[in-house]
This record gives sequence, structure tokens and C-alpha cells, in this order.
Amino acid sequence: MGVEGIGARVARKEDKRFITGSGRYVDDMVVPGMKHAAFVRSPHAHADVKKIDTKAAEAMPGVIAVLTGKQLKADGIGNLICGWMVHSKDGTPMKMGAWSPLAVDRVRYVGDAVAIVVAETRGQARDAAEAVEVTYKERKAVTSAVDALKKGAPQLHPEADGNLIYDWELGDRAATEAAIANAAHVTKMHIVNNRLVPNAMEPRAALGHYDKAEDHYTCWTTSQNPHVARLVMSAFYNVAPENKLRVIAPDVGGGFGSKIFIYPEEIVCLWASKKAGVPVKWVADRTESFLTDAHGRDHVTEVELAFDDKHRMIGLKVDTIANFGAYMSLFSSSVPTYLYATLLSGQYAISAIHANVRAVYTNTAPVDAYRGAGRPEATYLLERVVETAARELGVSPAELRRKNFIREFPYQTPVIMAYDAGDYEASLEAAMKAADYAGFEKRREKAKKAGKLRGIGMSCYIEACGIAPSAAVGSLGAGVGLWESAEVRVNAVGTIEVLTGSHSHGQGHETTFSQLVSDRFGVPIDSVSIVHGDTDKVQMGMGTYGSRSGAVGMSAIVKALDKVEAKAKKIAAHLMEADEGDIVIENGECKVAGTDKSVPWFQLALAAYTAHNLPGGMEPGLKEGAFYDPTNFTFPAGCYICEVEVDPDTGVTEIVQFVAADDFGNIINPMIVEGQVHGGIAQGIGQALLEGTSYDPASGQLLTASYMDYTMPRADDLPSFSVSHQNTPCPGNPLGIKGCGEAGAIGSPPAVINAITNAIGNNDLTMPATPQTVWKALHAATKH
Repeated sequence: MGVEGIGARVARKEDKRFITGSGRYVDDMVVPGMKHAAFVRSPHAHADVKKIDTKAAEAMPGVIAVLTGKQLKADGIGNLICGWMVHSKDGTPMKMGAWSPLAVDRVRYVGDAVAIVVAETRGQARDAAEAVEVTYKERKAVTSAVDALKKGAPQLHPEADGNLIYDWELGDRAATEAAIANAAHVTKMHIVNNRLVPNAMEPRAALGHYDKAEDHYTCWTTSQNPHVARLVMSAFYNVAPENKLRVIAPDVGGGFGSKIFIYPEEIVCLWASKKAGVPVKWVADRTESFLTDAHGRDHVTEVELAFDDKHRMIGLKVDTIANFGAYMSLFSSSVPTYLYATLLSGQYAISAIHANVRAVYTNTAPVDAYRGAGRPEATYLLERVVETAARELGVSPAELRRKNFIREFPYQTPVIMAYDAGDYEASLEAAMKAADYAGFEKRREKAKKAGKLRGIGMSCYIEACGIAPSAAVGSLGAGVGLWESAEVRVNAVGTIEVLTGSHSHGQGHETTFSQLVSDRFGVPIDSVSIVHGDTDKVQMGMGTYGSRSGAVGMSAIVKALDKVEAKAKKIAAHLMEADEGDIVIENGECKVAGTDKSVPWFQLALAAYTAHNLPGGMEPGLKEGAFYDPTNFTFPAGCYICEVEVDPDTGVTEIVQFVAADDFGNIINPMIVEGQVHGGIAQGIGQALLEGTSYDPASGQLLTASYMDYTMPRADDLPSFSVSHQNTPCPGNPLGIKGCGEAGAIGSPPAVINAITNAIGNNDLTMPATPQTVWKALHAATKH
């Protein structure tokens, strides 16, 4: 390891431009002749569109065009799709309702777009959008997935009878029910995983530019995967041929999953640019983001966990209703199925598992992946019921988990996943030691004397990252491969460019990817450039989500570096008249081992391009590419322990200690990993204590459409985190690394709720655990 190589705590290269205000986001982009767009959005959750009158708006100052869904459909623009096919347990395919980028005959949630206005300024576009007269005929709405399944509920799509998208199952129903029937103890719970709004720092934005002279389209967008955006917009939405469409995702200010998907706005801005003859830019305001960004979570579940007389877990039965909102988003179908039910074994050797999942349409914003995507829902469910079972059985929650840990690897779970490596007890021990778990009762007594209720709770999570291999996910219904690409270009003066299909939206790729190169060749990271986010520069890539950038994206870079190194050694051996096997590359030099012979890296690069003295038959240049398709997921895991104090008079909860012990395998940059964990925990605590999306059940109006009503965690809501890392290297990739970006958001919510329920003596507590919710649960417990 060099000072800037693998394992070094290197400050992020990209932060200089970010903290000095020099980042380049979509809203910073200016194209000659660019105009501005505003969308006309439905004020109703469910209504027929009877008439759209655009005349008044078209006559307003600065207005260039007002375009509707009928015009869009007339031009052959396709409907948005869900790219992961899931079949119901009876074999029928999921019921995908039509989603036009601009609604034509019906709107299905508040914020559904019906028209776009293009004008000289953003203000003029917004004023004109308000002047578009839309005649609606309101219909009854339904916002609860449970209610949407009831007889007589409003129907959203003719394709989905009873609003049911699919009724899917995984596992062995008969074995699970037999285990429950014969169990010594069964813990039953009703679990709600609350709906969240992602709230990235940068709202979504799109700039569409149609170049008539070249018959070519360019789209700047806030995307986590620009190549998939180009693929989908060309192959399915008929916006433009792929060879005539360039998608650029410049600096992106956070995504958390919500910017994986292709939204109506990108499609419409590109189409409107051609229609209006001008480049068209749209930037969401925060309320538009609340209304139209894909929401996360929103599960209602009945769960039963069965134990034998030795407290071994023998059966887990799960029945989940998942709210998909008004339309199926790009990967929504996979979240409560293959990203959720496949993780229900957690860290435990559970003999039999069965999960049944019903996906449902409602008159709410579409729901899709949000940080963790299915894994947080599975962990919350499992860790809440395990903690509750320990209390019912009268045993230590730590010891109950320890007794049921998986200890031999590889381990085949009953729900598809095959865990490759892990040491769950090591994380548990590290967390308990850091939290002084044994000393908790003394702290509880001290808090009691001060009039506070103190509680402790833990969560032992596991997640699956780097979703792959492509053949496997394809067999499960994925519409794309989940490999990654890389190209390493050594320039004639020795500087290096790495072109990657991964995309950074805050993860520090420009630093960690450069560290790989520095570690391999001994060059300074400042001489390495990372190129990403542009489909004209990087041939193809699958983007960033599911904590895949390290395990998949970096592994592709490693494969390309291997090829570069092999060629460099051949050239160096030829130049120094040495055996290729004796060449080593370190500290920016190619050396003959055991001698004083060496060639500086820049000199070797120059030799590759001058081509005056290369081995016979060798092509000039030093540039190599690679694709990497993993053999398995990676499985990060860990143990989180939260300690709280609750004021019994007000229900106010204070987190007084939070400990995280994670196993991410080998780590490239510990400082960046710690930042990822801190951010994830903050989001998890936000879900546990503060955040919750609420719709009016009668009107379908979003009641939490701004920060006045939707509470985000602030610095004073959070404690200082104690973070440590254990290491069982992943055997499935060349770097031995696992994902880290989602872990904090996965492991923290159950730890927080388990701590509060321990403090108040009531296991029945829903998220967000606001002071009012905690106070009610506390007083409900005291009545019994």
C-alpha cells in the first residue's frame, strides 16, 4: 500500500470543486438558444382529463409552445416501462398499466403531468402553466395499498383487476407452516415500513437539445445510470435512435436510488426540444420533487417467527403488501421480491422460510428503489421480530441472535441467496464491546433517577450488493445485464484516464478509482483522471445503485489494469533486455527485480506511442478495456447498537449512543467508507424517528409536500457515531470488497426502534417514532 493506494485515507479529489461552488450540475448547463419549461400537473389524485385548453397560455408573454399528451402520442413516443418482469405464483405476468409521459385521458396521482409549457424564462413558463385550463372529471381515489385490494376500491388500470399487480411467493410454504404448527414458541407481529421521500440535495433536472442540422439529440440529466437512460429512451420510448442520442449526467448532487429511473420529464424535454425548435431545460422545485420523485418503502406485513424448545429459529412466514403507487417505475417490481424476500434469512440459519408478496396500485406517487431497496425492509422486519421474540422468551437479544447465526460458509439460504463469506459473531462482539453492552443496566438505573427511560436495541443486518451475475438476474426477470465496463488509457506522457460505466453522485469515485491505479503503478492520484457519466465518452455501462461501484465497477477497472500492466511489462522487458517475468512496477517505475535497471513510467508510456522500439508484432499505444460480470452478489453485514433516553412526559427520544460494526471486506479508502456509513445511518435514523409520507385518504392529496410537514434529520437529531470495521474478504471479486453505501440505512432503523421499545416497555411502535407516537405507545403500555 502506498500513501495514496489501496487502504489509504486519502481526501476526496472532487471535493475541491464542490466546496468552492465549482461543481457542474444540470442547472448550471447553458446551451445557446436555451428556453425553460414548466409542467402542468394534475391537482387531483384520480380524474378523467376531459379537455385541455392551451389558447390563453400560448398568448402569454415569452411562450414558445404548449404541448400536450395527445401531441406526444401522435408523434409515437412510447409509454414508460418497468424493466424487471415478475410473475405471480400462478405463472401469470405482472400487470403493467400504461404510463404516458404526459397523461392523455386520465391522471392517477397528484402531480401527474398533462402538458409542458416552453417559454423564454422559467417564470414565464410557470405563469403560462397556471393559465392552461384543464377540465377534469374527478374519480374516487385510494392511497392505502391494503384498502386498494378491498372489494369496491377505485380501479386505477384496466390491466390490473382489483389493483393487484402480482401475487408472488418465494420459499417452501408447506415446510414453513409445518414448522410454525410444531413450534415451541411463535412470535407474531404486524410490521409497517413507512413511505419515504428520497430528498437528494439536488432536485431532478433535464435539458433536452435537438440539433436539427445533425438530426441528433443530447440530454443532460440528473441520472445515476446515463447509459441505461439512453438505452431505454431509444429502444422503448422511441425518443431517438441510440446512435443519435447522447446522455450526459454531469455532477449529480445525491441520488439514493431515486435517480436510477427514467422519468417523464427527460423524455418530454427531448421531444419538446424537437417540437419547439429550441433547447428545453426543466428544473424541479422542492415541492415537485416531493410530488413526483419515486418514493421509497411503504410495506405492510404480517410476520410469524417460529422457535423450537432450544430457541432455534425453525420457520419464518411473511405476508407483505407493497404499495407501488400509480404506475410501475423502472425497477419497482424487483424491490419487494428479489431484493427483499431473498434477504429474509438475514444472518440466521432458519430452516424454512416462505414469503408472499402482493404488489398494488394506489393513487400516489410511484414507488421504487430507495437507499437499500428491499434490504432495509427485510432487515427491519426480521430484526424487529427477533428482538421482540427475545423479550417474549425472556432471553438476551444478543444471545438469541448468537445462537442462530450462520457459521459455516458458503451457506445456501432457503430463499435463493448463497452467502459466500462472513463472520457475524465478530461484528456482534465488536459492537457490544464498543457499546459497553454489559454496563447498560447501570446506565438505565442512573437515567431512571433522572426521570428518563433508557433503552438499548440492536440490529444484525445483511445485504446483497453488486447484483449479478447477468445470467442469474436475467433468469429472474431483469431486462438488462448487470456487468460493468472500464477502459484504461495511458497517455504518451504517462498520465492515465479511466473511463468507467459506474457513475458517481457523491460516493467519491474520482478518488477511490484513482487509488486503484496509484496502487498498481505507483503514480500520483492527481495524474489519474476518472471519466464517467457521458454516453459519447464511455461506450456502455450499467451505472451506480445497489452498492455496486466497488465490487463491480472497480473490478472491471482491475481487469483493464491487468491488461495494461501485462503490455507495459512486455515493453519494459524489451527496452531493458530483460525477462518479462522479472519486471515489477512500483513507485512510478518499471524495474528489473534484483538489479538497478529501471525505466520511468512516463518514459515507458512515451515508448509505447513513439513505437520506435517495441517488441516485434506489438501494436503501438497503451490502452485496454474490460467488462466484468460477477459470479455472485457480495454480502456486507454488521451489527448496530443504539441506546436512547425517552422523556416519559413528552415522548421525546434522544439517541445517546450509536455503535456500528460493519464487515465490508477489503476497504479502498476508510475515510470515504466511514462517510458513507455516517450518511446511511443518518437516513436510517431519519426514517425511524422523523420522516414519513402522508396522503389524505379521501382526496389523495400529499399532506407532506414540503419541509414544513416532512421532517428531515438535522445535526442536533444525531449523535456522534462509533464506527468500526471487521473484514472477511469477498471471494467473488479480485479486490475482495463488498458494498458499503447502503448499510447504514439498512441496519439503523430496527436498532433505533428496538431501543425505544425497550425503553418504554411496548413492542408495538410504528415509524416514524415521533414524540406523539412514542408518548401514546408508552401510555398504552402502562395501561396493561
